[in-house]
Amino acid sequence: MKRRLLGLLIGTLLSTTSHAKLVTEEIRYPVDGQEFTGYLAYDDSLGQRPGVLIVHEWWGHNDYARERAEQLAGEGYTAFALDMYGSGKLANHPKDANAFMTEVFNNLPAAQQRFLAAFQLLNDHPATRKDAIAALGYCFGGAIVLHMARIGTPLDAVISYHGSLGSNLPADTRPNIQGVIQVFTGGRDPMIPAEQVAGFSREMFEAGADYGITVYRNAQHSFTNPRADAVGREFAMPLAYDAAADADSWRQTLALLQRVWP
Repeated sequence: MKRRLLGLLIGTLLSTTSHAKLVTEEIRYPVDGQEFTGYLAYDDSLGQRPGVLIVHEWWGHNDYARERAEQLAGEGYTAFALDMYGSGKLANHPKDANAFMTEVFNNLPAAQQRFLAAFQLLNDHPATRKDAIAALGYCFGGAIVLHMARIGTPLDAVISYHGSLGSNLPADTRPNIQGVIQVFTGGRDPMIPAEQVAGFSREMFEAGADYGITVYRNAQHSFTNPRADAVGREFAMPLAYDAAADADSWRQTLALLQRVWP
């Protein structure tokens, strides 16, 4: 009898898990007459679940952003790695990446429109719980998601990894933060110096935001990306992967999302 019950239990578990499937889809979508390419990932064994936007590094919408979308889908979220540059705009050299990034920051209204188009696309998807959206950003993407949080985008959580913390709001403009803010940065990252971290903390405190900052003392820029060491050597840039910081920031990320969406 015990063997029979165990067999039935195992069969039930196998039947349940066999229906789980990671669905991924490349989505091309227009914004102001220009085409953009995003990447959607979710587990089709689940119903509607919260959505998470992922904003890429300054290199553009690449495999790393897509891998993070798949990780989030594996955790039970509907994830969309959006595109801030436009279809086909993927940099292989820092000069090109800087040009793409500068173009975005030189036209913030257009940047906001691009982000909001992806926000709406994810929010309207049948696999997404309506109005339950968070955003993660890496490097350039971290600056983007923080900017969108500052201007009052209805995001339940905003998380930046090794992203610039300076504000692009007009002087003396108070941020309009709607959700929880979490920043992960490296103590040895010359692109985000300690003064910038302190200034960001003051800004968030004065805005009355629910925020947290984790500084990994020995981490450099791009510490979450396993490809950072090779890129840093190739272009003589202060980039380095830090496995411990990567693992800890991801653990904290998942804990924060679970807190926001119990």
